Amino acid sequence: MQFLPGQTPPYDLTYDDVFLVPRRTDVASRFDVDLSTADGTGTTIPLVVANMTAVAGRRMAETVARRGGIVVLPQDLPIPAASDTIAFVKSRSLTADTPVVLDPEQSVSDALALIHKRAHGAVVVIENGKPIGVVTEASCADVDRFARLSTVADADFVSAPADASPRDVFDLLEAEHAHLAVLVNADGTLAGVMTRTGTIRTGIYTPAVDADGKLRIAAAVGINGDVPAKAKALVEAGADVLVMDTAHGHQEKMLETLRSVASLDLGVPLVAGNVVSADGTRDLIEAGADIIKVGVGPGAMCTTRMMTGVGRPQFSAVAECAAAARELGKHVWADGGVRHPRDVALALAAGAANVMIGSWFAGTYESPGDLRVDRDGNRYKESFGMASKRAVAARTATDSAFDRARKALFEEGISSSRMRLDPERPGVEDLIDHITSGLRSSCTYAGARTLGEFHERAMLGVQSAAGFAEGRPLPSGW
Repeated sequence: MQFLPGQTPPYDLTYDDVFLVPRRTDVASRFDVDLSTADGTGTTIPLVVANMTAVAGRRMAETVARRGGIVVLPQDLPIPAASDTIAFVKSRSLTADTPVVLDPEQSVSDALALIHKRAHGAVVVIENGKPIGVVTEASCADVDRFARLSTVADADFVSAPADASPRDVFDLLEAEHAHLAVLVNADGTLAGVMTRTGTIRTGIYTPAVDADGKLRIAAAVGINGDVPAKAKALVEAGADVLVMDTAHGHQEKMLETLRSVASLDLGVPLVAGNVVSADGTRDLIEAGADIIKVGVGPGAMCTTRMMTGVGRPQFSAVAECAAAARELGKHVWADGGVRHPRDVALALAAGAANVMIGSWFAGTYESPGDLRVDRDGNRYKESFGMASKRAVAARTATDSAFDRARKALFEEGISSSRMRLDPERPGVEDLIDHITSGLRSSCTYAGARTLGEFHERAMLGVQSAAGFAEGRPLPSGW
């Protein structure tokens, strides 16, 4: 990475402050770009879903890993629940989606409550493990909510063998003018579902898989309590990456706890953070971290900078920490501040190996929250910061009433925010398409075929607020 001659600024920069300059290239197509990362996490696209309760759940983990990213389970998740989620994700297909299933005697209201837990918008009705019908929102229109699904399910659905190639499933759906195919095993039992768009995505993305060919998933731990025991339990449950997470990562307690976990030699990449300086990066690496999580205060749900004045503009923080980590043969993740595909590209240009996304993915079908509708008919989900009063209340549920009341006085995050589902991109896969499309193009503009080459070849300039505004589209004119 380098700046245009004479443009190295004497102050720190955010993503909005910089732009990429196109360079001479021989990269003919965006599909000539390899987006796999080199940080040891096994991701084939440089996207990590942040360990936020409102974002990271089993549906998100399954879907994102299938497209090459990885989800970090929140540190507040009890070990049994985390183990169940890890086992679920490890058992999922690398190509087919897992549908919501109900039996014929359940009600229309049951189906309507669950349809939007999946972006494909359908419930598969099964009997003795075999699919007998498909229910969509349209199936339930103007129907009594207490009606049985057996009376509204479409029994004339498209089905295909579980071992059918995605191209064959695509051709079948094209011929039938259908959106969704139900995949069945040789004995007629349900194997999964695949959409028309899903068949295309299987040819674009490579799943993030472990040595056994199963989908990857990460898990977070804090720095309080018996952290080594929890870390060991998560890895034994199948976690592929362990994230040691606290708001202020450059502190003695983190360093001490990190050393104790690193000494266990658990055999998985160890991520630690958050920091925003070269010194913090070096200290965490010295204590045993393989990857450093960079970012204090840039997240959409975070109020740290406004409350404390502490933090650092994210682009400069990532660039400095990445350079320090590279000198020691390690890597960084850029955590927070990402609102557009360009921000992901700029974080990678600055030297990040992966980019963490939180609130942006909260407004998708796959996030854990319930789908809500405002008075204008807009669909949304609620998101909240992990240092907010809402998150702290959940984290301290076993504390005494006095301790809970005392901790509730100190919060650095938004407890409730409406994250609207974009009608054009309501699913996390839609957003992944959006992000990776922009990133692939960024690499072609830079003349890079890999993310390593992209960092090396990235030429950046500094722009004013007017320069950033000039780049925004104006779909309704001016």
